[in-house]
Amino acid sequence: MKWIYLLLVLGVFLPRVLADGLPDLGDASQAVFSPQQERRIGESIMSDIRRSSELLDDAEITDYLNSLGARLVANSEATSRRFEFFIVKDSTLNAFALPGGFIGVHAGLILSAQSESELASVLAHEISHVTQHHLARVIAGTQKNALTSLAVLAVAILASRSNPQVANAAIATAQATSIQSQLDYTREHEREADRIGLQTLERSGFDARAMTSFFERLQKYGRLYENNAPVYLRTHPLTTERIADVQNRVESLPYRQVPDSLDFQLVRARVEASQGAATPAIKTFRAALTDKKYSNEAAQHYGLAVALLRGKDYVGAEKELALARKTAVAHAMFDALAVQIKSAAGQPGAALDACRGGLRRYPHHRALIYACAETQLQTRQPNEALGLVSGELKARGGDYRLYQLQAEAYAALGKNLQQHMALAEAYALSGSLGEAIEHLQIGLKARDGDFYHSSIAEARLRQLREMEKEARKQAQR
Repeated sequence: MKWIYLLLVLGVFLPRVLADGLPDLGDASQAVFSPQQERRIGESIMSDIRRSSELLDDAEITDYLNSLGARLVANSEATSRRFEFFIVKDSTLNAFALPGGFIGVHAGLILSAQSESELASVLAHEISHVTQHHLARVIAGTQKNALTSLAVLAVAILASRSNPQVANAAIATAQATSIQSQLDYTREHEREADRIGLQTLERSGFDARAMTSFFERLQKYGRLYENNAPVYLRTHPLTTERIADVQNRVESLPYRQVPDSLDFQLVRARVEASQGAATPAIKTFRAALTDKKYSNEAAQHYGLAVALLRGKDYVGAEKELALARKTAVAHAMFDALAVQIKSAAGQPGAALDACRGGLRRYPHHRALIYACAETQLQTRQPNEALGLVSGELKARGGDYRLYQLQAEAYAALGKNLQQHMALAEAYALSGSLGEAIEHLQIGLKARDGDFYHSSIAEARLRQLREMEKEARKQAQR
């Protein structure tokens, strides 16, 4: 089996096992694949993730993670490297690094973090996996002959999410010596990621002690529930020596008390409100408000408003959002939710009014732009929607959802070529080159574009075909 194909098949799960550390291997890892190849592998895996039901496609949560990640990256060893953070709809406590700077965070990790510094400590650790090229190092060390055993181990990690017995059976079928050597390799990687991640955390202005508190809680939880330990402990082996090493390093740092940002509190509430069915979430938030068991009252009302919106109680959602606004400073997430509530309640005029005010205050807030463009399309204002999303695409760059909205606006205006050009960009950004090529071909056959747009479409079609051809060559190596 060719190694790049194997990586694509393993997807998320191989990096969870093979993340972090080791002494410098010089050019050995680069001999396996270049940074450009790493990025292409990561993009291919992300294409599968985006098409699956695993991804939590929520602009508010994703933007927060990327903002937090960018702050950490700016203080890491890879300030010029591209990173992308995303959230997975999984209640387990885990995070993982993919080739090419893609970092996934389980919803359960955000809910389990008792502070923003704890969440940042995990992201800093995963960023270090990427900056140190740990996955490339492991593959270079195996010289490809241990990939079969690694594949079995990766499948075992995947199976462990739903069936630990299947996971144990899968591990038993692999060569024990090879698997053990890879786990030992991982422990070395973990120590290196701890060291570098701790430096990144401290430089970024977070509480470095959050890393030890997080580790200690994980270890205690693992001892209490040995047969149901957090996934993070299985994919990131935690030892007493690791904790002691981090504690020793932290002791030399000045004490720093760092309050949680409102962004963190609101996003944490939004994640909680998005999990499972709406009714249990509503009950949980209401009980916490009644008993006054919360760390931030505004976030608690906001979370309840999100849950009530999911439960189609629009009057209740508006009431809770008003209480959130009353108990906190103005925030873009409040404005975006206001538009979503009005639109879902069948009040397009009120939704458009909320859009006008919100966009004046936060002209580039992604969730707000999505909600306003959707409302404009629903109220048959495609020109306004087109102007909004096209302007944001110029300012922000590639965003597959903005291209989808742009395509809807062009379709409403009867501009077939431009509709399919926008759809092609949406698919290309999602890593689906075949679908992108198909849409450009459909658009060109419509023959309703002027010379300028037709020329752009033809040039882009040639470019995408070359990209697809190159991807096939890479997969055959």
